[in-house]
Amino acid sequence: MGKYSAALSYLNKTLEIKQKSLPHNHPALATTNNNIGTLYESMGEYITALSYLNKTLQIEQKSLPPNHPTLGTTNNNIGMIYQSMGEYTTALSYLNKTFEIQQKSLPHNHPGLATTNGNMGIIYQSMGEYTTALSYLNKTLEIQQKSLPPNHPGLATTNNNIGTIYESMGEHSTALSYLNKTLEIRQKSLPHNHPHLAITNGNIGMIYQSMGEYSTALSYLNKTLEIQKTSLPPNHPDLATTNCNIGTIYRSMGEYSTALSYLNKTLEIQEKSLPPNHPDLAVANCNIGMIYESMEEYSTALSYLNKTLEIQKTSLPPNHPDLATTNCNIGTIYRSMGDYSTALSYLNKTLEIRQKSLPPHHLH
Repeated sequence: MGKYSAALSYLNKTLEIKQKSLPHNHPALATTNNNIGTLYESMGEYITALSYLNKTLQIEQKSLPPNHPTLGTTNNNIGMIYQSMGEYTTALSYLNKTFEIQQKSLPHNHPGLATTNGNMGIIYQSMGEYTTALSYLNKTLEIQQKSLPPNHPGLATTNNNIGTIYESMGEHSTALSYLNKTLEIRQKSLPHNHPHLAITNGNIGMIYQSMGEYSTALSYLNKTLEIQKTSLPPNHPDLATTNCNIGTIYRSMGEYSTALSYLNKTLEIQEKSLPPNHPDLAVANCNIGMIYESMEEYSTALSYLNKTLEIQKTSLPPNHPDLATTNCNIGTIYRSMGDYSTALSYLNKTLEIRQKSLPPHHLH
C-alpha cells in the first residue's frame, strides 16, 4: 500500500517479540530481518537495508546447510540492493553466489533459477550491456515456459523486462511486442484494477512517448492513472511515478505549464510518502528543473537541479550513474547560460563518474 512507516512499526514489533522468545540464530529471525531490509530498500534507504540483509545472511549461514536455497535468495536480495546503488560489480558477485547455490540445490528448470537469470539481466541492462542482458532474460523465459502455466504472472514480468531492454536499445516495435504480451497475460491472470496492469499500461505508454506518438502515450498513461486511483491509497509512490511520466510527455509536447502541474503533483505525493532523501525525490526535482530549463528559466532550473544533487549525494554512492546524469544536466544549463567554465567543471565530473561506473564502451 506504500505505507512504509506503518509497515515498519509492525515489523519492528515482530522482531522485538522474536528476539525475546527465540534463540539468536533462529531462522525466523532471519526472515524478519529480511522483511525489514526489503522495506528499507523500498524506502530508498539502501545502507540500512543492507545492514538488515547482512544480519539475515549471518543468521542463515549459522543455521542452514551451506547450499540451502534460502541462502541463495538472501544473496540475491543483497545483490539487487547493490544494483540499486549502482555498484554493479558487487551486485554481480552476490548474484553469482546465488547461481552457485541454486545449481547445487535446485532442478535445472526451477523458477528460482529463472528469477536469478532475470536479475542478472537487469544488472547487465543497467551496465548498458544489452546483448548479455537479453541472453539472461531469454534463459529466464525458457525456464518459465517449461515450469509455469502459460498465463503465470512471472511470465508477464519477464516479457516486460525483455521489452524494456529492447526499448533501451531503441528497438521500439520489438519492445512493444513484448510489452503487449505482458499486458495480454496480466489481463487474463489479474483483476482488472490490479496495480500490475497499471504498470504495464504505463510502460507501453512510455514506449509510445519515445516514438513521438504522444497522444497514444497519454491514452495508456491515463489508463494507468485511472487504475491506480481505484486500487492504491492517494499518496502511493506509484501514483507519483505516473504523474511524473505524464508530465514528461507534456514536456516533450512543449506544454510546459501542464507538465509542471503533473510534476508538482509527483513531488507533493513523494514528500508525503517517502523519506526526505529518497532517490525518487531527486528524480522529481530533476524533471521539474529540466522543464524550467526548456522554458529558459535557468536560475529556477538550477535550484531544482541543485536539490537533486543534494539528495543524491546523501542517498547514493559517490560514483552512482544518476549523479553523473545530474552533473551533466547542470552542466548543460550553465552552457545555455554562456558560463562555459562552470559547465565544463560539471561535465568533467560527469565523465569522471561514468568512467568509474560504466563499461568502457557504454553509450553514455
